Amino acid sequence: MKQGKLIIFSAPSGAGKTTIVKHLLGKFPSLSFSISATTRELRGQEQHGKDYYFISKEDFLHRVALHEFVEFEEVYNGTFYGTLRSEIERIWNAGRHVIFDIDVEGGLRLKRKYEQDALAIFVQPPSLEVLKERLSGRGTDSAEKLAERFAKAEKELGYADKFDVTLKNYDLETACAEAEKLVGDFLVS
Repeated sequence: MKQGKLIIFSAPSGAGKTTIVKHLLGKFPSLSFSISATTRELRGQEQHGKDYYFISKEDFLHRVALHEFVEFEEVYNGTFYGTLRSEIERIWNAGRHVIFDIDVEGGLRLKRKYEQDALAIFVQPPSLEVLKERLSGRGTDSAEKLAERFAKAEKELGYADKFDVTLKNYDLETACAEAEKLVGDFLVS
């Protein structure tokens, strides 16, 4: 198995990392999206094996015990997310580089594990207020879940300086162009 590179996009929920990652997947054919595993329920049009691997908490914890995850975390109370080792290997075996849309702490764990083979990018929203508006506007979470997301977002904004690069997403078109340059330069380095 030839090891490729890893491009890690992390940010608080609502900062725009998913939109930027989808943009990059359309620009770089050598990238493949790493599908995370989670114990949360499907939302809206999500599909198992495309958006996430939706698994039970029991199965998730069993896989943790078998060391099948390269990183995992209880992101919200009782809800786990993680990256399966087999997912990275699947992408590398196809001769591609891995791109992640992952929570902040998971992104930092991946960077520590893969060091120079990984580029860790923190997507900075314009402000906490804008982030709150975006999350509230989704209409997918209860008031209690939104409060939990807001508290987590505030904490995560303090981690920006631990990443290789902070990408300011004040204007999506500009942020996507800057992300293209960062990723393009890293892939040829």
